[in-house]
Amino acid sequence: MSTLLISIVLAIVGGVLFTLIGLISGSDETATMVPFTLLVILLGAPPVAVFSFFMAAVISKHLSHAAPTALMGIPGDTMMVPMLDYAETLRKLGVPHIALRKMISGGIIGALIAFPVALLFAQFLGQFADFFETYTGVIFAVAAVIIAYFSKGKWVSVLLIIPFAFLIQGLNLVSFEVLDKNLSISFFLGIAIGPMFSDILIALSSTARKSVTRAEPQDYNLAPEIKSWSGYFPNPFRILTGLQKVAGSIAAFITSFTFTFSPTGMTALMGELIGSKIKGTYKKATTTLSVMNGVTESTYIAETLIPLIAFGLPLSPMALGPAAALFNAPPVFSVDHNLHHLMSMGDFFVYGLIGLIVGAFIAYPFIMNFSRKATVFIMKYISQEAIIGMFIAIVCVIAYYEGQITGLLVTFTIATVGGLLNRILGVGSGAQFMIYYGSGWMMAVLIGL
Repeated sequence: MSTLLISIVLAIVGGVLFTLIGLISGSDETATMVPFTLLVILLGAPPVAVFSFFMAAVISKHLSHAAPTALMGIPGDTMMVPMLDYAETLRKLGVPHIALRKMISGGIIGALIAFPVALLFAQFLGQFADFFETYTGVIFAVAAVIIAYFSKGKWVSVLLIIPFAFLIQGLNLVSFEVLDKNLSISFFLGIAIGPMFSDILIALSSTARKSVTRAEPQDYNLAPEIKSWSGYFPNPFRILTGLQKVAGSIAAFITSFTFTFSPTGMTALMGELIGSKIKGTYKKATTTLSVMNGVTESTYIAETLIPLIAFGLPLSPMALGPAAALFNAPPVFSVDHNLHHLMSMGDFFVYGLIGLIVGAFIAYPFIMNFSRKATVFIMKYISQEAIIGMFIAIVCVIAYYEGQITGLLVTFTIATVGGLLNRILGVGSGAQFMIYYGSGWMMAVLIGL
């Protein structure tokens, strides 16, 4: 079988597989993408086919994971946490299926813009590899300050950067003493479930419970289905308004360059910046969601392509998480012998495009055509409590897989502290993610840890 045919087949496999995985709420990106990518590598697939598989998986998962977020109010993965409030607003208006269509159409535009921009920027940055490798810690720390200031808490978020970084590195030190390895997924999960977990804690508190108590059940009214396209394949450019297309394109273009920043932080930052300029509940929520989901695609693509093509080193949050297997997959790949060394710029363009096109053609029409039916089914037959219980169970399994009991303790310690900081003081999840990435450099400079 030719390399091109293997690449197309693996792209189809990646698109179908991660379209289904993305529909499962709480399916962590790192915990799902790393094992499957490793499997493809270890089975002996050509490097270009591995890349096609990964790109198809990225776009299909990031399109379908919008479904549980928009329809149920449960984050599809950690990237969707900043969108929960806006998705909740549109669910109360009875148009969660409209929110979903806006989100995934914004995602398609974000991917189409980020891919060529990231390729060109990676080629340009190749000459500065030594600089970025030397100052990664400083870049993470500065980004943490910027994102913290733009979160709801503003100055209190900035003031809490060092204490929160100290907590993270303290827990990491304890984990290393127990397990003889550093944890990462457990910290991710703790920050991701923090707001949800803090609501549970508040509900259990006799003094704070009244703030989350409801006198009567909430009513949801679904708007009638209005299909604005013919056939099975809708045009994403016709789903979005002119303002949404322009705002989403600008946000995707800008975030294609910010490859060292937290994807979740950039999603929150760009969405809030653009949303703050828009009046009207429906218009603001739909535009912000389309922009945010476009940014999730652009940051994921850029944070994979730029460090991989320019340096061959995992110098971005994405490269340290879901894309880690592309940089280091012993015994096939290592930091001295990976896709950076085995593929040309032409290979990255051709086989990356194959992955994106195949993944988009599988996931996008499937979600667009069945979004309202999924809404009705989920709201009639699946309780919110069951979904939250399933989500917490998935988190426990993944945290235990990484660090056994220590992993669970780390996850729920971070969830407790981070969640209460988020709910009470307005320290956003994006700021917390960036503090996590910069915490190692901060503590090394301040106390020599």
